[in-house]
Amino acid sequence: MLTDEILSSQAEAELDRQLAIIQRGAAEILPMDALIAKLRRSIRTNTPLKVKLGLDPTAPDIHLGHTVVFHKLREFQQLGHIVQLVIGDFTARIGDPTGKSEARKPLSPEEVKENAKTYTDQLFKVLDKEKTEIYFNSHWLSPLSFAEVTELAAKCTVARILERDDFSKRYQSGQAISVHEFFYPLMQGYDSVALKTDIELGGTDQTFNLLMGRHLQKEYGQEEQVILTMPLLEGLDGVKKMSKSLGNYIGIDEPPNEMYGKAMSIPDSLMVKYFELATDLSREEVERLKSGLADGSTHPRDAKMKLAYTLVRMYHGEAAAQTAEHHFRTVFQKRELPEEMDQVTIQANELENGRMGVVPLLARLGLVATNGEARRMIRQGGVRIDQEKVTDVHVQVQVKNGLVVQVGRRKFVRVRLDESM
Repeated sequence: MLTDEILSSQAEAELDRQLAIIQRGAAEILPMDALIAKLRRSIRTNTPLKVKLGLDPTAPDIHLGHTVVFHKLREFQQLGHIVQLVIGDFTARIGDPTGKSEARKPLSPEEVKENAKTYTDQLFKVLDKEKTEIYFNSHWLSPLSFAEVTELAAKCTVARILERDDFSKRYQSGQAISVHEFFYPLMQGYDSVALKTDIELGGTDQTFNLLMGRHLQKEYGQEEQVILTMPLLEGLDGVKKMSKSLGNYIGIDEPPNEMYGKAMSIPDSLMVKYFELATDLSREEVERLKSGLADGSTHPRDAKMKLAYTLVRMYHGEAAAQTAEHHFRTVFQKRELPEEMDQVTIQANELENGRMGVVPLLARLGLVATNGEARRMIRQGGVRIDQEKVTDVHVQVQVKNGLVVQVGRRKFVRVRLDESM
């Protein structure tokens, strides 16, 4: 039998290993000594820790910015711990006011249910389903009596709630704050009480809400959870947090060619951050890429193609990644037309002497949302017809069967002219 000293040495080595993995890429861990104590106890008793992430399904799609925290959760699963995934079907009816200058519009139960279904379908492209416990916080929040809600509210002062930057700014500027918004951090914190969570993860913009979980656990006589925050991932603009509303996102359910093309537009300055936070590459692979970019032995274009390939491979598979890379090389590097593209039929009687203005043509083919967008894309040099750039918004296009119209780098349509009428 192994001696206690050897067992202790092995446990400490495992502790060091887990700590190194958990700390990698993390923005902040609060408090570190509590994390060490929890891990040490987990290792010595062979008891997995309960690691929580709360998600409000306020939008149907998940993008790469969301996956930063998912990848860290996956690492916890690989270390043998259990993920508590809390779908905030109750809290989503209020909406997280974090970072908002006004109250968020509540979602209907039907909207929440539909979004939650899409979330869980997409989540398991990253997480191990067998090591994930899924909860809906309506299960413990809906049954609370008014007396219990009052008791919960009594465990936090208004002064503490107003410490939140967004609430403080709104209060000082005289903007309305509804009382129910104060309940959001309380309810999110109560999730940790209901589940007796050991560690809770979130983005750096969620620190206040996560700390509320620690505060409420202490108030309810539980051991306080550890907080681990992950950096926010800037979007394709390289400045603002990735967000669907800002249009600077890469959705994990986007078609492979679209995902690859978007990844190629990531600013060079953010490539390493994307490799570190949004891919499944090993630490060693990322370090090699980082060193190569630093000493010039790796061309930024090659690194970016590696990033684009990796992202498509992660969410669509190896074959799709190879096809997307081939498409990119063909269309964007060799300036050839893609092998497959959408086809739109135009009736001959829609034309005047066989022609149509370039602006209405782009709208007719569904390549732009408005005439204003069409004119802007033309002036910016983003429109090609049969591979010839169009710069005049007033040009009349001779529409023929097989005409290829391109807008931007990724939108192509082949025209089918129907002369039967």
